[in-house]
Amino acid sequence: MKQLWYGGTIYTMEKEEETVEAVLVEEDKIIAVGLFKDLVNHSDEQIDLKGATMYPGFVDSHLHMIFQGEKMVWLDLSKATSAEEMLEMVKEASKATPSDQWLFADGWNENNFAVKRIPTKDELDSIRKEPILLKRVCHHVILCNTQALEAGGIYEKSQSPLGGEIGRDTEGKLNGLLYDTAGDLVTSAIPREGEAYIDMLSDELNLAVNQMLSLGLTGGHTEDMHYFGDFINPLTAFRRVIGEKHHFRVNLLRHNAVFKEMMAANVEFDEPFIEPGAMKIFTDGSLGGFTAALSKPYTDNPETKGLLIHTDQELEDLVKLARKYDEAIAVHMIGDAGAEQILNVIEKYPVPKGKRDRLIHASVLREDLIERIAELPIVIDAQPAFVTSDFPWIIDRLGEERLKYVYSWKTLLNRGIMCAAGTDAPIEDINPLLTIYAAVERKKPYTEGEGYLQEQKLTRYEAVRMYTVGSAEAICKEHERGLIKPGYVADFSIFDRDLFKGTSEEMLEAKVVKTVVAGKVVFSQKN
Repeated sequence: MKQLWYGGTIYTMEKEEETVEAVLVEEDKIIAVGLFKDLVNHSDEQIDLKGATMYPGFVDSHLHMIFQGEKMVWLDLSKATSAEEMLEMVKEASKATPSDQWLFADGWNENNFAVKRIPTKDELDSIRKEPILLKRVCHHVILCNTQALEAGGIYEKSQSPLGGEIGRDTEGKLNGLLYDTAGDLVTSAIPREGEAYIDMLSDELNLAVNQMLSLGLTGGHTEDMHYFGDFINPLTAFRRVIGEKHHFRVNLLRHNAVFKEMMAANVEFDEPFIEPGAMKIFTDGSLGGFTAALSKPYTDNPETKGLLIHTDQELEDLVKLARKYDEAIAVHMIGDAGAEQILNVIEKYPVPKGKRDRLIHASVLREDLIERIAELPIVIDAQPAFVTSDFPWIIDRLGEERLKYVYSWKTLLNRGIMCAAGTDAPIEDINPLLTIYAAVERKKPYTEGEGYLQEQKLTRYEAVRMYTVGSAEAICKEHERGLIKPGYVADFSIFDRDLFKGTSEEMLEAKVVKTVVAGKVVFSQKN
């Protein structure tokens, strides 16, 4: 059956402001675009957009979908404005948490506190003797009580692992904070096996998929294979939630810790709805936790330059492993030292022909690093909402002299570097409109001022293109995804208003009318 979509504004995203009157779809592909009168006689069904605006399907280029679903059921600490309020929220949650279960929470951020004090292990111990694990908003720092620390084998005499740090107070005693790989010691102790556990993962993933569809997202590039016990656990959840319904597209990044095992197992995927992605590697941590690796010390903490997760040789060995299997890499790198470390290796071991490496975040760069990136087949996975989360405190953290190359997506695009847009959800709000707003305005919505680093502001067309063409480029699918064009997949994000018209604040009021994947309406707004 051939469907004709018409009756609204249809942006192809091939050129700025380019629209077509109608789109003819057969099964899961676009077969023609043009005038309604020329296409209507070729269609079996006509779908009137009734004035709505259609775009190619929006795809979040970097997130953690199961963690996003997990966030929807965990205690949310993101609204806490002080250590005391955070502790009170944990105390209330403990009343409803069975004694045989861990108490989990997510989203705390001391930069939102008037007094930037982080609660201590002892304060958590006074609330509950059973394990408490509280993830910082960046997920590179966790706060635990004594029982959780001991579950991970962490005691007063424990030594920090490579690429991480066990937090201590001024007297050298454990304070409950764990940075980067040190947190893995505790999270690996959480029970993660059995059919009931997989059912829970499936439920959380289903929550995330439904939320994403309701926001106009037709797909996501997600990294989930390493954090939920054996990789077969999350993979099974994806097969159940997406593979059986074919209503969403995921590209599964494979963490370096499970990559070789997954390759040896010859894992079967369900393309084009569940696709194998690049090997995921971390070079460093986060700016909020002082663990992003910088070439010069932090301005507000000059005793540290952050942490590199791997030695140069370890990182080289990981890249060589990916290349052995003819695979690209997707690398978390926040600081310029982390960027330099991975670029050194990529230049030595180029990506296989027909693929592209991805640098995720690329938050702090330098002119020489940008020049090197421009010479390579690399896509930058950008998270514009980091601007609204990290300013103004990031100014004190990095100092004025480094700001020129902080979240510098306009500079990257002007240099011809491909950029995709994502949220790193649950780190940032998964709503793509908030990301587009952040890229365009570089400030929090509904606030005064002209935004931070105004020279780096994107146009709305550039920002939306990062969600469409950019996300397709990240996985070398730009020849079949990201545009409304004959031969491309029939994935559409349809809003009740034109995202390119009116003020940016008015754009934020847009509602999703329909989300279409492979020619099927998979979300429809209720009247």
